[in-house]
Amino acid sequence: MAGDVLSQSEIDELLSALSTGVVSAEEMKVEQTQRKIKVYDFKRPDKFSKDQIRTLYMLHENFARLINTYFSAHLRTLVHIDVASVDQVTYEEFIRSLPNPSVISVFQMKPLKGNAIMELNPNIVFAIIDRLFGGPGIPPAKPRSLTDIEEAIVKRVINKMMESLQEAWKQVIAIDPRLDVIETNPQFTQIVPPNDMVVIITLQTKIGQAEGFFNICIPYLVLEPIMSKLTTTFWVSSSVARQSLPEHISAIQKKLERTLIPMNVELGRATVTVQELLGLCLNDVLQLEQKSEEELSLIVGRKEKFKCKPGLAGNRMAVQITGVISEGDDNDE
Repeated sequence: MAGDVLSQSEIDELLSALSTGVVSAEEMKVEQTQRKIKVYDFKRPDKFSKDQIRTLYMLHENFARLINTYFSAHLRTLVHIDVASVDQVTYEEFIRSLPNPSVISVFQMKPLKGNAIMELNPNIVFAIIDRLFGGPGIPPAKPRSLTDIEEAIVKRVINKMMESLQEAWKQVIAIDPRLDVIETNPQFTQIVPPNDMVVIITLQTKIGQAEGFFNICIPYLVLEPIMSKLTTTFWVSSSVARQSLPEHISAIQKKLERTLIPMNVELGRATVTVQELLGLCLNDVLQLEQKSEEELSLIVGRKEKFKCKPGLAGNRMAVQITGVISEGDDNDE
């Protein structure tokens, strides 16, 4: 091939073959002019390039990290989710590979047109349900369909997963995934013609003692308008650009400014024995260590940040800040 580089020993052997007549120059010209034949299957045309497959892999690696964090905090158990593979197959092959019953979520990816599928293995779904209901997270021995109550719980979980999917895809396009319906029979789920190509992102999942896979199926027709953006170069450059934009910095600052933080005023402290605490009754008086003329401590979060004096503002109790405590600010930063 044109891109191959010969070593010095291979060059010497070639020159020797030409000089001895084992290989003729005419044969070499004929070989170069012969066409290289590439096998192409018209039933399974490749719609996604290797670079686009790699970009989808990286996007959903971020998605896997986000839902891993969500499930770990929500279920209070060991959770491990990782991208196993990204493949392009026909929609018919994907549907035939699904178990029956299964948990198949059909959702939209607005502003992209069309529907996509998030299919969860029943073992994983019932492990999540059992854990949320206070159990150890063990799925039933035999798969079954969801009850109405279980379906309502699963919808809440899937909506949270949709939020993580939105966060992962924002590096390429701002999507608004919305759950349409949950099906259990794969044969009743037809979002595109059987021979249309789809990309399947398979995530290996372990929740507690349950293991399985869940798949995200996105048809080529849905991603066709943004195929030019599904490249590693665009993904990395857009992510760097967003981090450096002044609008991005301003948006973060506004969100921080709207964050609610608890503030408490400590009127004073008292140290008593357990016996005195057990003997407290109605109308008993506790003497605080704080004197009435001393300044009070205003605690932000869990740290003392200001000194203040109590008073009234209209009909409400209030405090007036009299000093700022700067100790420990460097450590906070």
